Amino acid sequence: MNIRTILFDLDGTLIDTNELIIESFMHTFKQYGKELSRTDAAEFIGPPLRDSFLQVDANRADEMVATYRQHNLHHHDHFVTAFPNVAATLEALQERNKKIGIVTTKMRHTVDMGLKVTGLDRYFETIITLDDVTNAKPDPEPIKMAMQEMNADADSTLMVGDNQHDIDAGKNAGARTAGVAWSIKGKEKLLTYNPTYMLDDMLDLLKIAGV
Repeated sequence: MNIRTILFDLDGTLIDTNELIIESFMHTFKQYGKELSRTDAAEFIGPPLRDSFLQVDANRADEMVATYRQHNLHHHDHFVTAFPNVAATLEALQERNKKIGIVTTKMRHTVDMGLKVTGLDRYFETIITLDDVTNAKPDPEPIKMAMQEMNADADSTLMVGDNQHDIDAGKNAGARTAGVAWSIKGKEKLLTYNPTYMLDDMLDLLKIAGV
């Protein structure tokens, strides 16, 4: 069946927040007397923030989340940019009447900030954030919620992301999936999660979607 609905992860897929996230994790760890390398910081990218800090210090996870968010918000607009060809791809998908939405593990406020600073805030029919769900990716709940809001079928839906959580969530919801080669985790790592497609450039999506 043709792809009629495309759901995107946000960070690391549409917008480049990698440096911001790494710096925010390293800052937070330092504040709590812990060491964290850039390589290890990159491994935290993807899951909900609180889940990551619970692995580090269950007793202080909420404090660490607050420290992270304060640093992240303060430096947000300085670091965040859209990845190459994202706007052009979204424009083409919109012109061909493809339904496009976002499914992210970020909170609504920071999602809105990222979309505004990159100029991508006008393209999406549906945006599902961490605030909207009980169970975040890789649970299928946010994917299914987005599909329901867009009157979409799993058979004609594609989930695009840079992380295992995105690929697994798409599969768990019965949708097709696409990894992005510009993931900080690396193309080869993403291929081990067996996405349906791999995008070397965002423009590759147009051929897959029949645009």
